[in-house]
Amino acid sequence: MKLTVVSHKECWRSPDGDVGYATDGGFAMHMQAIASLFDETVVCVPVVPTRRRLGEVPFRRPENGAGLQIVELPVLRGEGLARKLAYPMWLLRGGRVIDRAVRHADAVHAPIPGDVGTAGMLLAKVHRKPLFVRHCGNWQNRRTTAERLWRWFMERRAGTDDVMVATGEEDAPPSPHHPEITWLFSTSLSERELETLAPPAEPPTTDRLVLSIACRQVEAKGGGVTIEALPEIRRTFPGVHLHVVGDGPQLEIYRRRAQTLDVEQHIEFHGKLDHQGVLDVLQRSHVFVYPTWASEGFPKAVLEALACGLPVVSTAVSAIPALLAGGGGVIVDRPEPDLVAKAVVTVAGDPEHYRSMSASARASAEGYTLEAWATRIGGLLSGWGTLRSDDSARSW
Repeated sequence: MKLTVVSHKECWRSPDGDVGYATDGGFAMHMQAIASLFDETVVCVPVVPTRRRLGEVPFRRPENGAGLQIVELPVLRGEGLARKLAYPMWLLRGGRVIDRAVRHADAVHAPIPGDVGTAGMLLAKVHRKPLFVRHCGNWQNRRTTAERLWRWFMERRAGTDDVMVATGEEDAPPSPHHPEITWLFSTSLSERELETLAPPAEPPTTDRLVLSIACRQVEAKGGGVTIEALPEIRRTFPGVHLHVVGDGPQLEIYRRRAQTLDVEQHIEFHGKLDHQGVLDVLQRSHVFVYPTWASEGFPKAVLEALACGLPVVSTAVSAIPALLAGGGGVIVDRPEPDLVAKAVVTVAGDPEHYRSMSASARASAEGYTLEAWATRIGGLLSGWGTLRSDDSARSW
């Protein structure tokens, strides 16, 4: 079976890998995992001028011999209203490329939210192709007309040959009136990589407690709250050190806040790091702190911290309670500095309890690998019939 994927994710040409293109984040890993399920996978994405970026991840073909290729779309420029106004003209060019790829496919995958994925989603229905829609944002967020239309479309198509999933993990289904829509976790960890990650060798001490937070540095992700918790944490752990990973508009504000609180000597601001760089920082930490109140889908940084054996202090947002249900972390009622500080001190203050939480954290992560992700998708798409012409569809 041949699959066409249509996504807004910007990519660029790259000499690395065996496909000739790269991107950042987990998208390339996800495409490799999905491609392992099909005979041939064509990924239609906007391709920007060639450049190497920090965190570049090359596309690679699955090890089971399945095909994976990139089809270039023109870049849709602008944001907000400017992007909406440019969309009809972009569709005249990009729409023809997507239409051709959809017509030659046996099935279509459209990751949304995204205007490019929406075009693929609608063209799949025009050409009567089986459709797999993966909602990658916050499913509960319906503030805009586009968000309401995406959800309406998914609920309308639920229960047909099309497969609808929302990114997240909760006990209740995404849509109570449409139980055919299911949750799907997100990940960037392979089984092979998980085996290389080791939990902290020793529990924290008063002289050495290392915390970390990794995310885009916007206020709602909780970086400021974490910094403001440090003075209280220092009362019990005077040797505390915090790694702040990620860039964003709040980064300079956080630097100034650290100076005001006289804790700048206890903080290392790393800026943006690639996937391996983030894991390296996590492997040097004891506790991952993430007091977010942002619109989250499935925060992969929390999963990566658990995989490194780090107990997590976070909030009851999106899939986080499900990730920490196994005992690998603590949920605070509100993202407030005093509550975060109290939770960190509790987690780090008892060595035996810390070791138990670290082991639980690691165990919680083991079910969320890319291989498990592909297997889950393969099961969801089993109603389409045989996806690959041999028996190696799950091996990549």
